[in-house]
Amino acid sequence: MIKTSIRFFEDIPVRAVWSDEDHKWWFCAVDIAEALSKSKNPRVYWAQMKRRNPQLITICKQLKLTARDGKAYLTDVVDASGVNTVVALIPTKNRENFVRWLSGMGSSIDEKSKQKAYELFESGIINEIEVGTVKGLRQIHGYIFGGLYDFAGQIRACNIAKGGFAFAPAMYLNENLALIENMPESTLDEIVRKYVEMNIAHPFMEGNGRSTRIWLDLILKKNLRVCVDWSRIDKHAYLDAMRESPVDASDIFDLIKSALTDKISDRELFMKGIDYSYYYEE
Repeated sequence: MIKTSIRFFEDIPVRAVWSDEDHKWWFCAVDIAEALSKSKNPRVYWAQMKRRNPQLITICKQLKLTARDGKAYLTDVVDASGVNTVVALIPTKNRENFVRWLSGMGSSIDEKSKQKAYELFESGIINEIEVGTVKGLRQIHGYIFGGLYDFAGQIRACNIAKGGFAFAPAMYLNENLALIENMPESTLDEIVRKYVEMNIAHPFMEGNGRSTRIWLDLILKKNLRVCVDWSRIDKHAYLDAMRESPVDASDIFDLIKSALTDKISDRELFMKGIDYSYYYEE
């Protein structure tokens, strides 16, 4: 089993794969070329780079990465040192930003919590979480953010707002959460409504979206034997739909319905879902 990850630079996915052989991450060269050049045909751009700069061939190796069609192909990858070589050869004003972005991988709270989200699946702990309950959501949040936030897994006691929208008042939050927990979840429509209500409640000070999307998938798996392929939901369409959902949940319902898959035990699908979930929060 290989460990893969997708990181986003200015909305462009940069795929990476972990090699147990040399114990380090390898990054997709074509994705780096696309992120920096903004080329409409990054594969051709990368091929031309290799022809013009033969030294690139010596720093590359080939590992299997999943493409946008869902299939795995042998792909040119470079390690962190090779990334610097590739970046230096691409004319761009974003060079310093890209290097700074890459060097911060693994050190931020988001990256650390993302690794813990991966571990939910790898460790099997995800199979022990209560499904559809407030306790289950607290278990997810507590695991992902434990040791990173002192409020991990704790229901907030303060009022919060985002983008001018005030979430459920802290004074009535526990009462609201009890009502949400008891909402039915036997159909897709009921499950999405329950998800929307939990988002409106926003029970934690931070990390609500990332935790609640995992919570939603567990409900879908248990009751409908499906889950969401989050990579099929555009970030901006998702955010717009969630902003509208307190008034009209039809858009988020349609987005989720269109992205359902029966691959409920697929490791790579879960990992990719975590990557996209964190991307929504950037």
